[in-house]
Amino acid sequence: MNRSHFWKALFVVFVAIWAATEVYPPKARNLIDQFDQGVTQAPDATLEGILARARELEAQLPGNTYSNLLSAIGTNDITRYFPTNYLSQAVGMNPTRVILNRVQRDAAGRFKLGIDLQGGTAFLLELDTSRVGSNTVMQAIGESGLVDQAVEVIRRRVDSLGVSEPVIQPAGDNRILVQLPGLSESDKESARLQIQKAAFLEFKMVDPDLAQHLATGLIPAGYERKVSIRKNKRTGEQYSEVLLVKRAAEMTGEQIERAGVSMNPMTGQPEILFSLKSDGARRFAEVTSRSVGQRLAIVLDGEVLSAPTINSPITGGSGQITGDFDLKEAYDLAAALENPLRTPLQIVEERGVDPSLGRDSVESGIKASLYGIIAVAAFMLVYYMFAGVVANIALVLNMLLLLGVMCSLDVTYTLPGIAGIVLTVGMAVDANVLIYERIREELRAGKSVRGAVAAGYDKAFSTILDSNLTTLITSVLLIILGTGPIKGFGVALSIGIAVSMFTALVVTRLVFDTWLATGERKSLPMLHLIRGAKIDFLRFAKPAFVLSWVLILAGCAYGLFGRGRDMLGIEFAGGDNLVLRFEQKVAVEELRKTVDGLRIGDSIIQYQRDLSSGKETLRVSTAADEVAAREGRPGNGAKVETALETAFPQAKFERVALDTVGPTVGFEIQKSAIIASLLALFGILVYVAFRYEFSFAVGAVLAVMHDVLMTVGVYCLTGLFSDGRQFNATFVAGLMTIIGFSINDTIVIFDRIREDLKLGKRGSFKEIINAALNETLSRTIITSGTTLIATTILYVFGGGPINDFAFTFLVGIITGTYSTIYIASALVLWWHKGERPKIGTPVNPSNVAVVDEAAEAARA
Repeated sequence: MNRSHFWKALFVVFVAIWAATEVYPPKARNLIDQFDQGVTQAPDATLEGILARARELEAQLPGNTYSNLLSAIGTNDITRYFPTNYLSQAVGMNPTRVILNRVQRDAAGRFKLGIDLQGGTAFLLELDTSRVGSNTVMQAIGESGLVDQAVEVIRRRVDSLGVSEPVIQPAGDNRILVQLPGLSESDKESARLQIQKAAFLEFKMVDPDLAQHLATGLIPAGYERKVSIRKNKRTGEQYSEVLLVKRAAEMTGEQIERAGVSMNPMTGQPEILFSLKSDGARRFAEVTSRSVGQRLAIVLDGEVLSAPTINSPITGGSGQITGDFDLKEAYDLAAALENPLRTPLQIVEERGVDPSLGRDSVESGIKASLYGIIAVAAFMLVYYMFAGVVANIALVLNMLLLLGVMCSLDVTYTLPGIAGIVLTVGMAVDANVLIYERIREELRAGKSVRGAVAAGYDKAFSTILDSNLTTLITSVLLIILGTGPIKGFGVALSIGIAVSMFTALVVTRLVFDTWLATGERKSLPMLHLIRGAKIDFLRFAKPAFVLSWVLILAGCAYGLFGRGRDMLGIEFAGGDNLVLRFEQKVAVEELRKTVDGLRIGDSIIQYQRDLSSGKETLRVSTAADEVAAREGRPGNGAKVETALETAFPQAKFERVALDTVGPTVGFEIQKSAIIASLLALFGILVYVAFRYEFSFAVGAVLAVMHDVLMTVGVYCLTGLFSDGRQFNATFVAGLMTIIGFSINDTIVIFDRIREDLKLGKRGSFKEIINAALNETLSRTIITSGTTLIATTILYVFGGGPINDFAFTFLVGIITGTYSTIYIASALVLWWHKGERPKIGTPVNPSNVAVVDEAAEAARA
């Protein structure tokens, strides 16, 4: 091995080791074991009791490790067992949770799973900034400052929920994305209330002449009427008390520094103890000093919690709030008071997946990934023999580097992300196929193995670069304009493109160079199924062109006029999508009677079977309840769930997923999808026009548009054979992938046409195009075939949203391969009216014989 090869090999080994360290450990360690390992003090009876109880609860309730450990700890003080760096942030009300959150981070594996893979809940929150205009403090903070403040408040509140690796980040100008992985459906409502609660606390004086004014019905100026719901401590019965409180607050909860819960030894009821900041303490002392004997109302979010009498001045900077709440409500209120929001939040999108369904998704996703890799690797090994071994080495390294980069960037793995990884496997093979087919041509032209390998890599480089860069245009746009799973797919595909270019152009070349340096190589055997094809593809271009657009018009017309709004999933139209598992199947007609009885508008009710697991679920899609969303109440999906559970108890319905998307968000998804598609087409048009010629750019873009519209048409026509598929975010990801695949295939053909033109090959432009199509036919079939294999496996074994993506892309692979021949190439031919474009070398009789000899030798 020469010095150059040695340093390249060393670099590849270094990169592979780095990637391996980035993906380790892949799985999260057991939280209880990590808790035990984090202890630095010698274990005592208390600690051993905590660990024993935690493991006992884990055996009874597997999957709820955090809650089990928290329950086992109870009221015990665990701060003495951990080092000081664990306690650096434990200055708040609950150091136990701070320590457990740190333990969770230490136990986390390198593969961060999204909520669709491990279950959990995601909320998209929108700030109500209507009060900013009249509030000078809010004006000074600004809208971005309010978002930042809300993010920090929500982060502190989420810490109290005990969720591992939550995602809390701004999403646009006035929205916040909150993802709570692993959160069960039973805890979802508590999380919703905790996150959304504004906790705007005010201290207001009660009218000192309350009884007199209530008797006369007179409300004095500056006061307002409030009704406080109270509970009789002896009987437990509720009663209401009418109060007149000042409109202007004496002070607000912004002055609260800390709030916690304590049990009143006299009543046995929980109460909230709070301490004030220095300015607040002085103000509170002033108010209580001048108001001894009067009542002070404690008002939270406009509701009177209690109105105790001030018996003496409160000068210590602390106080207490009593009310008719249970222990959990007291803790929630304390957390909200300690972290108040300046602006109310509205949930505009909500997604939930039961952890058990997430585990099924992981299994099906991993299964699909492994099967896809094995199938593609087996084909390459059989077809290309030794070169196939080299390609498989690159494929394994490709996967390792892809996962390593994603882990190093803390990318969250989602179902569409897995789809992107598997798709990358199929598309990564394309670069190797291009190189190998070029090497084959050079060998048949009479070159030595060493010369054929060098020429193959040199001639394939331009094609690989152009095809990958055009695909990268669409994947980058998915990252910029996409949201959630679409963005995750774009990230996986972008990283995959970069890594596959490295492994195909650097790693495989290094292996070949090393192999050639170890001895004289006289042959490089490969199978060759297609030899010397001379098909007149363009003969059928016109009827194929007409047939394509007839199918497109028929499909789109059926979708628009036949299915109408039923084509739009909730991600586009807005609404609730409820998925239930069941033990006994109920007829759809009976279910519809119950749902229609709720009078919530049109609904879609259908049973769905997962091809990968064979499990069947019930899906009910309903319109959005905007009033419920504004008021923070459960929407139509929750109403349907309750109604079905009540009407059909024998079915034993159990929620596994509930997604809620507001109409505004649905419109924005449509808008971003259209913008992303148009920008991708424009980017491709500019790039191809710059690299080739404007007619080639027009042909490429129109072919891509054909593929997108054909896929949309076929998607619409699925309604003829079943309930039909709906447009959703996963479908958009599929369309964007089709754009990348289609242009990739077209670029390979165009590159060969351009090469033949520059060589001055003899013949008409139609003959040149037909020759290029035949010369690249083997590569087209192999690349489309391997991608088809990987995608078919996704379709069969992927399950869930991956199935929608795989179906979309299966259609795109077929139409993309077809359109390269009968749309893109034909349009370029018709654009030039059959004449040779000026990008090539004019035909010269002196070089025709030489060129034709080489061409004939390559075809033989």
